[in-house]
Amino acid sequence: MITNTTAPSASAVANDIRDIKPPVAIPNGWAWLWWTLGALVVLTLLLLAWRHFLKRVTRVAPGPPPVPAHLRAKQKLAAALALISQPKPFVIAVSDTARAYLEERFDFHAPERTTEEFLRELGGTKLLLPEQKASLGQFLASCDLVKFAKYEPGEPELRDLHGSAVRLVEETEPAKTKLAAETTKNGNEPPEAIVNLKSQI
Repeated sequence: MITNTTAPSASAVANDIRDIKPPVAIPNGWAWLWWTLGALVVLTLLLLAWRHFLKRVTRVAPGPPPVPAHLRAKQKLAAALALISQPKPFVIAVSDTARAYLEERFDFHAPERTTEEFLRELGGTKLLLPEQKASLGQFLASCDLVKFAKYEPGEPELRDLHGSAVRLVEETEPAKTKLAAETTKNGNEPPEAIVNLKSQI
C-alpha cells in the first residue's frame, strides 16, 4: 500500500516558523532592596517638605517684648494701694511682689522660703548692699507681723512698708533702664557702658 504524502510547500514552512522569544529576566535578589531604599528616600523628602511647610504656616509673628521685672513689680505695687484699707491683703500683696521681684531680678528663690531662711541666704550673698539687706529684713519682719501675728498697723505704717518695697525695686533695677530714664528727663544721651554699682554681684 502506497501512501501519497506530499511535501509541504515552501510558503507553509515559512508560515510555520515563529519569532524568537525575548530573553526572560532572571530576578535579581538585590532589586527589592534598591526599590525599598528609593521609596524611603522619597518618603523622607516628602516628610521634610511637609514639616517645612507646616513651620512656615504656623510661624507666629513675634509679640511685644516681655515687660521687665522692675516695671511689673512697680505696677503691682501701685495696684496694691487699692487694698490699703485692708492691712493683711495689702501686706501680702506688697511682700509677695517684693519677693517675686527679687527672685526674678537676681535668680533668687525668695517666695518658697520662710523669712528667716530667705534672710540667712541673702546675708551670704553680695546681691544687695548691707543697708539694703537690713532694710529688707525690717520690711519682711514687719510684713510677717501683719500676716501671722494679726497685727493691724495704721495707714501711715502701711504706706511706709509700701515705700520700702518701692525703694528696694528702684535701687536694684537694671542700671541702663534707670539711667536712661534719668537722662531722658534731663535731655542728655545715656553713656554706652553703664554699671549699677548698687546691684553688682
